[in-house]
Amino acid sequence: MTTEITDSGVAAEELKQFIERIERLEEEKAALTGDIKEVYGEAKGRGFDTKAIRMLVALRKKPPEERAEEGEILELYMQALGMQA
Repeated sequence: MTTEITDSGVAAEELKQFIERIERLEEEKAALTGDIKEVYGEAKGRGFDTKAIRMLVALRKKPPEERAEEGEILELYMQALGMQA
């Protein structure tokens, strides 16, 4: 189904509203990305390892079962490569 777009039609106005909403959200996203970068910079300035922090943030997004499974696979692979102590 295609919406007919005319210069003065409702569809053109609706399209404009969608685009303006997306543009506002993109601006907000850019601002949030800058804020997050600033927090990582603060953490680094306080002596924290930002790579480790990024990994922790990613891990906290996952359910415990998924984290456990990934940990088991990683441990298995490390053993296979002789990397386990």
